[in-house]
Amino acid sequence: MVRFVKVLVLILLGSVSAGSVAAQAGIKLGFVNSRAILQAAPGYTKAESLYAAEVASYRVEVQRMQATFDSAAQAFEQSSVVLSPTARAAKRKELEGQQQTLERRMEELQQKASTRERELLEPIQTKVNGVIENIRASGNYAIIFDVGSPGSGIVAADRSLDLTQRVIDALKAGGS
Repeated sequence: MVRFVKVLVLILLGSVSAGSVAAQAGIKLGFVNSRAILQAAPGYTKAESLYAAEVASYRVEVQRMQATFDSAAQAFEQSSVVLSPTARAAKRKELEGQQQTLERRMEELQQKASTRERELLEPIQTKVNGVIENIRASGNYAIIFDVGSPGSGIVAADRSLDLTQRVIDALKAGGS
């Protein structure tokens, strides 16, 4: 454990390359591009297509509601000069309510889209993680980094440590 921590500290400090420190310590490292793996995973294209279609229907609903609201607001602007102060206040309150309804519906649809995305992608991501873990264990890798996630901090790596294609091949072969 001390040796492992020492390797990580040296890597983080950047005093020597990760590959040479890991090799000297007898630790095997690898990396994957999870974004590329996910996009190549069986079922991803279908899930993405289904999600895009559902989100498109949400957009249509929001656009329709927004157009209705915009029309009502424009009609109010045109007629507000002839309305009594009481009628103007009532109409303004009605428009505010309509805007709040629109905003609530947009939030509901956003939440629904996020939930649906998780429902569609979670099984695929679970399978991908299982394959990566199997490759890590069977290859005796101490750490497999993800260069595909934002903020990974990895800007360059030895391509011989790239396990991405190996994971994709195992997924397509039905491995887990």
